Amino acid sequence: MPSDKSIESVTQIPGIYAAHATNGAAGTGCTVICCPSGATGGVDVRGGAPATRETDLLRPEETVDVLHAVVLSGGSAYGLAAACGVAEELERRGVGLDVGVAKVPIVSGACLFDLACGSPSVRPTAEDGRAACVAALDGNGAPLARGNVGAGAGCTVGKLAGPERAMKSGLGEDVERAGELVCGAVAAVNACGDVLDPDTGEKIAGVRTPDGSAIADTVEVLLGGYAKMPLARTNTTISCVVTNARLTKAQATKVAQMSADAYAHAISPTHTTNDGDTVFVMATGEVEAPVDVVGALATRALGRAIADGARQAVGAYGYPAAADL
Repeated sequence: MPSDKSIESVTQIPGIYAAHATNGAAGTGCTVICCPSGATGGVDVRGGAPATRETDLLRPEETVDVLHAVVLSGGSAYGLAAACGVAEELERRGVGLDVGVAKVPIVSGACLFDLACGSPSVRPTAEDGRAACVAALDGNGAPLARGNVGAGAGCTVGKLAGPERAMKSGLGEDVERAGELVCGAVAAVNACGDVLDPDTGEKIAGVRTPDGSAIADTVEVLLGGYAKMPLARTNTTISCVVTNARLTKAQATKVAQMSADAYAHAISPTHTTNDGDTVFVMATGEVEAPVDVVGALATRALGRAIADGARQAVGAYGYPAAADL
């Protein structure tokens, strides 16, 4: 069934709210995707260097069966603080898992390394997370901004030959529809490798040729022995898939696993020891659909969201973007 693009942002999916907090001067920020009524969550972590919060409770055998927000953040491990601000704001609004004496919002998150892009001493804080949460919940469903915003503010790609040959990337989004089933994806693209169009294989951004005029090939750089990653474990593509499908935790986990294939379609190489790749799933439970259909549609959305993150970026902090080549 062909995709219906009448839904253009995850904020148009009923029950889903999303927004950013961005520090453009420092090249960092965070992105919050909220579901105050509660979604079924899943996660898949394939990168070798993840920085995450509350991923274990999303495992199918664990007892917590609701997810209220996902936070994608810059700032490396320091950026995990942004999720605390989201949890505090949700609690203030009465959103959370009722544990008798309080309501505890279930907030999962992941961070990417952007400390080498803008200012290494400025990272997303709890206040940034709170501000993004407020903007999401009070934003009247405004479409999510893309490019050098939120968790995408300090994203770069193609870094295996050193920063002088890397490129600016950012935050991307895509929404796909098959009948009543909707799958949307938000991705902050800070990959070690190159970003490709998953539909055509065209290189969008990545390691540049030595003269900086064109995109080379990170795999060839790696195989040729010219890799000179200045800092290990400093890359990550972090994503959230949102769907209106009705899923169990086990099914949401399977959708996350299937969706992770989008990284292989749109990033080369991917899931390296230098990447902390993580995919979250939030399912709002409105539409019955086979898990394999949900997973296939989510994979398409995530692959295109990754490509969108590279295309929407604007050159900054000395890094050119795709539009500059």
